[in-house]
Amino acid sequence: MKRIEDLRVKIFADGADKTGMVEMYKKPYIMGLTTNPTLMRKAGVKDYRAFGREIIAEIKDKPVCFEVFSDDFGEMERQAMEIAGWGDNVYVKIPVTNTKQESCYPLVERLTARKVKLNVTALTTLDQVRDVTAVLNPAVPSYVSVFAGRIADTGRDPVPLMAASVEMLRVSPKAELIWASPRELLNIFQADAIGCHIITVTNDILKKLSLVGLDLKDYSLDTVKMFFNDACAAGYEL
Repeated sequence: MKRIEDLRVKIFADGADKTGMVEMYKKPYIMGLTTNPTLMRKAGVKDYRAFGREIIAEIKDKPVCFEVFSDDFGEMERQAMEIAGWGDNVYVKIPVTNTKQESCYPLVERLTARKVKLNVTALTTLDQVRDVTAVLNPAVPSYVSVFAGRIADTGRDPVPLMAASVEMLRVSPKAELIWASPRELLNIFQADAIGCHIITVTNDILKKLSLVGLDLKDYSLDTVKMFFNDACAAGYEL
C-alpha cells in the first residue's frame, strides 16, 4: 500500500479550534485548511470576523476556506466579498443551495466573474457537480466539495460518484474536487485512487495516520492487550 508521503491527493485539515488549526498548518502533509459555522459553533467561536482574521494572520501560505452564513443570496455575496478580502489564500465557501433549495449558480457565476476563489460546498449529486462546473470561471481557482461521507451514510457507495465527478471537472482546469466529510482513514486512499484532488480530514481521523501500514498481526495483539488491560483495570471477576 502507498505511504502517506506518496499520495497524490492533498489533505486539508478540517476544524475550528485556532490552536489545532495552526498546529495542523505546520505539518508538511497538510496542504490547506477548512472550517464551517457548525465547527466554529462547537469550538465556541463568538466573533466570526475576528476568528477569521486571526487565522489568516497565522496562516498565509496555504489555502483556508471560510463559509458564508446567510440564507439570502444578496447577503451571501456581500459576505463573500468581505471574506475574500481577508487574504489571497482565502477561498469562500458557498452552499450549493440555500435552505429553500434555491440554487447558488447565479451567485457563483457573479463571484467568479469578480475573481473570487470559491469552495462550492454541500454537493451530493452528479447533477449538482455538472451544474456548478458549468458556471465556474475556468480562469479562477475553485473547489467543488462533494460530501462523500454523507452519501455513504445513506447506504450508497460514494466512490463511483466521486470518480465521475473527477471526470466532470476536467473541463474546468483550475477547479479541484474535494472529497468532503470522510468517515474513516481508508477514504484518503480511496480518494487518491480515483484521482480526487483534495480530501478534508478532521483531527480525529488525522490522529490515525500513525496506523498506516501497521502490521495487522501486531494490531491484533494490541487489541487483545487493550481488552485485557481494561478488564484488569475494571477489577472484573466471575
